[in-house]
Amino acid sequence: MASSDLDAFAMVLAGGEGKRLAPLTADRAKPAVPFGGNYRIIDFVLSNLVNAGYCKIAVLTQYKSHSLDRHINLTWRMSQMTGNYVLSVPAQMRRGPRWYLGSADALYQNFNLISDERPRSILVFGADHIYRMDPRQMVKEHLQSGAGLTVAALRVPREQADQFGVIEADLSGRITAFKEKPKQAEGLPDAPDQVYASMGNYCFTTEALMGAVAADAADERSKHDVGGDLVPAFVNKGDAHVYDFSSNHVPGSTERDRGYWRDVGTLDAYFDAHMDLISVHPIFNLYNRQWPILTWHPPLPPAKFVHNSGDRVGRAVESLVAEGVIVSGGDVRRSVLSSGVVVHSYAEVTGSVLMQGVDVGEHAIVRNAIVDKQVRIADGAQIGVDHEADRERFTITSNGVVVIGKGERVEV
Repeated sequence: MASSDLDAFAMVLAGGEGKRLAPLTADRAKPAVPFGGNYRIIDFVLSNLVNAGYCKIAVLTQYKSHSLDRHINLTWRMSQMTGNYVLSVPAQMRRGPRWYLGSADALYQNFNLISDERPRSILVFGADHIYRMDPRQMVKEHLQSGAGLTVAALRVPREQADQFGVIEADLSGRITAFKEKPKQAEGLPDAPDQVYASMGNYCFTTEALMGAVAADAADERSKHDVGGDLVPAFVNKGDAHVYDFSSNHVPGSTERDRGYWRDVGTLDAYFDAHMDLISVHPIFNLYNRQWPILTWHPPLPPAKFVHNSGDRVGRAVESLVAEGVIVSGGDVRRSVLSSGVVVHSYAEVTGSVLMQGVDVGEHAIVRNAIVDKQVRIADGAQIGVDHEADRERFTITSNGVVVIGKGERVEV
């Protein structure tokens, strides 16, 4: 198959409100939430597309999109000489003065982008997952299948079926059923103890997508959702194929991190995904230079660790530390520190995620926490030590993670 056959136009769905990530989404869209010290969540899907050579990308935005728009504009500029771009696209309001009604309506309101590019295939990917994937392999299988739609799917244990949109398929890969969080699900033909869970990544043949979206727009009963309405329509016609994500090979991947995919739609999932980054042999490896996660890095000096006297030792172990961080006589363990964080003398930071510009005062304790940007933690203050006291001031997840919103001041 010629490389030109694998050309595709990418549309990234980035309009999610992200209520379950509050307070991190109090004033930013879910895909714009920082992740992994240096990145935003949206950098992962955009890196996968660009690394694969898909450099014509429309990012469909909606809720609280300012920081997301700014990040895309600063980070993802491409040379206009080559015709490549990453474009932030708000609701076009082509059906009246209103926002997108759903993800399928977002595609409908942007038919003009598809008409301008006239691609053979269209990639419709979500913007809020942490993973590596080579989309070219999915496009190739899509074209070989002859189906109008291909859905990327992850193999998960059958007992977890009620947490996902579950795909049932025959041995040829044709999807026979799509069920949303079923209590009972059929196991895979080759693995009865597993099911296919939809990843929210789709490849459409252009004509098939435009026809389906136009029909959906005319259906007053529809919720105008890609997963809830478009996918079942293709399945009912026998025109949907499943792509097994476990077959996707990313250059530079290891057996340990191959096939990694994490939906970070909840605070606990977001926290757990960070903990996946910091082990000696990480479950998700940020250090794969053959398939880098791309982003913009602020012009800050290298991280600095100072003081080495008695119990006043500046150190960080089993941790990720970004540029501009200063650990000044404090102790950091199993944590992720974003750019510009300062940890002062005798402070303790353990099992936590600190975003840009957080300042941890002397003798302060931060345990099992997510701390948003520009938070000031006073000398001697404690987070994650007394959950009853924390609950009066902050959000605490079901797993006991303390979450502090942007710009707060934590006093003793």
